[in-house]
Amino acid sequence: MSEQNPSTGSRTGTPKGQLQVTERVVRQHGPGPMGGGMVGQKAHDFTSSSRRLVRRLTPQRNAVLGVLALAIVSVFLMSLGPRLLGHATNVIVAGWVSMRAGGPGIDFTALAHKLELVFAVYVLGSLLSASQGWLLNGVVQRTVWQLRADVEDKVNRLPLEYFDRQPRGELLSRVTNDIDNVSQTLQQTMSQLLTSLLTVVFVLVQMFWISPLLALVALVCVPIAMLVTGNVMKRSQGQFIAQWRRTGALNAHIEETFSGHDLVTVFGRQEEVEETFREQNEGLYEASFKAQFVSGLIMPLMMFVGNLQFVVVAVVGGLRVSSGHITVGDLQAFIQYSRQFTQPLTTVASMTNLLQSGVASAERVFELLDAEEQLPDVAGSPGEGSAWSAIQVASGVGEPSVRGATGDGEVRFEHVGFRYDEDKPLIEDLSLVASPGQTVAIVGPTGAGKTTLVNLIMRFYELRGGRITLDGVDITAMPRAALRSRIGMVLQDTWLFEGTIRDNIVYGRPDATEEEMLAAARATFVDRFVHSLPDGYDTMIEGDGGKLSAGERQLLTIARAFLAQPDLLILDEATSSVDTRTELLLQQAMAALRTDRTSFVIAHRLSTIRDADLILVMEDGSIVEQGDHESLLAAGGAYARLYRSQFAGAVGEEVVA
Repeated sequence: MSEQNPSTGSRTGTPKGQLQVTERVVRQHGPGPMGGGMVGQKAHDFTSSSRRLVRRLTPQRNAVLGVLALAIVSVFLMSLGPRLLGHATNVIVAGWVSMRAGGPGIDFTALAHKLELVFAVYVLGSLLSASQGWLLNGVVQRTVWQLRADVEDKVNRLPLEYFDRQPRGELLSRVTNDIDNVSQTLQQTMSQLLTSLLTVVFVLVQMFWISPLLALVALVCVPIAMLVTGNVMKRSQGQFIAQWRRTGALNAHIEETFSGHDLVTVFGRQEEVEETFREQNEGLYEASFKAQFVSGLIMPLMMFVGNLQFVVVAVVGGLRVSSGHITVGDLQAFIQYSRQFTQPLTTVASMTNLLQSGVASAERVFELLDAEEQLPDVAGSPGEGSAWSAIQVASGVGEPSVRGATGDGEVRFEHVGFRYDEDKPLIEDLSLVASPGQTVAIVGPTGAGKTTLVNLIMRFYELRGGRITLDGVDITAMPRAALRSRIGMVLQDTWLFEGTIRDNIVYGRPDATEEEMLAAARATFVDRFVHSLPDGYDTMIEGDGGKLSAGERQLLTIARAFLAQPDLLILDEATSSVDTRTELLLQQAMAALRTDRTSFVIAHRLSTIRDADLILVMEDGSIVEQGDHESLLAAGGAYARLYRSQFAGAVGEEVVA
């Protein structure tokens, strides 16, 4: 079993409640004229996931009903337009016939009234449609806002074990890309699908009202249009998938080349890199051309079907007009309705892929929300009357919010057992005592369980047996925030965020004064290099450290821990990636940091832990030796073998030189 740093890496295996790694959902323009989406993988359970997504709208039910009402009224008004224009046409035709017969001619007053009514209907319909869009935007954004908030809360309740097992890119894709895709899907499908379906219904009603025979003639073209659209979409879907696969391959190549630009240049592989780029770019061009060409056939084919429909309707309608069954105005309105009838059908077809993409993304987000959470804290919260307060009084421990004054820092492992996988035990029946103020060094080969040991102290993982106490209090009886507020941790991988040097130092204790921050910086040798920077402590740090060296970044993390004034200090390979001179500074800084507090130091460089009060040698999750540096060397056991293996090579190199 390999060790795991609490901030990086992943482990094999997928326990219950863990997310399934699914193929990433990719958004793009679909084959329909209104756009759409293609998915690398459809939802596993489309029906239940879509229902669950719809249930997310429940808190906005009143607004959703408002959207529905506005959509119905606006589409109804817009569907009246062609019928009213037909009436205006009838006025003109009747006036022209009257004028040919010697009558008064066109009644412009009546015509003006009908045109005014048409104008009013269209304006009111447009205003209601705009109001519907505004209200719908609020519904979608509030729903997605709540979804993001739920995901953020969920992430904070997940155990570290979850992040160890879940690839970071997959998790970030769910939190960002998939939620954005859900937002886009809700925004487009709720508006366009609702409007399109209502348009089909109202237009169909108007068509049958004008002439049932012409309506049946127009409906004959619908299966033809759907068949054409379905076949083209089916063919274009494969082309779009190929396009986005090639896009992903090209992006991966570019990212890999840019991140390793120095090595590419050093080894002179620019020509090979450029050739690979040209091949992949050419493949992307061909796939994109085919995808866009095939999907672009939908509109010409739909226009062809629509023109056929127009010809049939015009011929049959002309015969109906000549026989006196309908008027010219009714025929004009029917032709407009027939044009309006095919467009929403095409829109609905093109929305299918986008809907599948959105539901697939929602399913991936729901998998995250359903992941197994860490065990809840003890009942109550830090404060008067809670379970934690009772433990504080009984044990003499102070308020957890007061750093550096909460206890002596004694840590006890009592018959501790732990395993990452059920069938692979790692730590079994481990017992040890770290006395207050003592520096305990943990050494051993990779995979021995060193980092796991300190992760258990932090409650990053829950024990499978035994217990760990801090100043006599079982850590499972403490709120996690109270426990971790007493512990400072410095990792091998430095983490600095975008901000000033001052912001990064006070991150561990935001309420620290300027004098306290400066004292921590001086004690950890940060003050030495900060004065050489143009803006001193106001120097901005970008890109996880910017232009600071590895040693300077590490010193900043040590200053951060120093300022926090923890009772218990954990140093996990904090000097393994720096040069010898910087390591000496780091050792001095960490020596100051370890003063008067219990410390656990994980190290592979045994030269850095010679002065430790207690050295634990771990193998396969068990402590095989313990003692100080001199006694362990004299014993000639596992520690002595590790020590000789490190320094024998260095001595041999000096002899050869």
